[in-house]
Amino acid sequence: MFYQPKNGHGLPHNPFNAIVAPRPIGWISTRGSDGSENLAPYSFFNAVAYTPPQVMFASTGAKPDRETGKDSIANIIETGVFCASIVEYAARDAMNMTSGPWGREVDEFALADIPRAPCETIACSRVASAPAALECRLTQIVTLEGPSNLLILGEVVGVHLRDDCLVDGMFDITRFQALARCGYQDYTVVRETFTLKRPGV
Repeated sequence: MFYQPKNGHGLPHNPFNAIVAPRPIGWISTRGSDGSENLAPYSFFNAVAYTPPQVMFASTGAKPDRETGKDSIANIIETGVFCASIVEYAARDAMNMTSGPWGREVDEFALADIPRAPCETIACSRVASAPAALECRLTQIVTLEGPSNLLILGEVVGVHLRDDCLVDGMFDITRFQALARCGYQDYTVVRETFTLKRPGV
């Protein structure tokens, strides 16, 4: 099968996000200038550079109560910071609850009964129980083709690692079973890894 996206795929559901999978999930927490907090998962999320460490996530939807798209983006524009917590399998239901189309007045930490903790270098909360959390300062927002498509890039200025996820000085994602997004409404979980050494390294 071959199709051109501009002409449609002819399938019952769009296969695109099932092709580029699995994808890590950034559980993005933000705080507005009024002190209100928001927590939402983004599966268009990844690390993009080592020095300085940087991450990205993309927002691809709009909300009727926000001119800038989603609550996360509006808060980041106001404050210039965000925190990306990593999602473990045990938090799957709480993460899913925070993905709903809630109004801007809703605090998803409270809605999903998620413990929060203050960040160290930015004015924002993080998921206290997360295996890892990346405190980020906004570096740029890029407008992508299409309606409501925004790419948010941030420099990581603080890193939280849960002690039980460190094994012999290495961060072990099998300790918490990292959750990842597949296509449609499907997810997967990392329970085992293997090592391949690069040629010449």
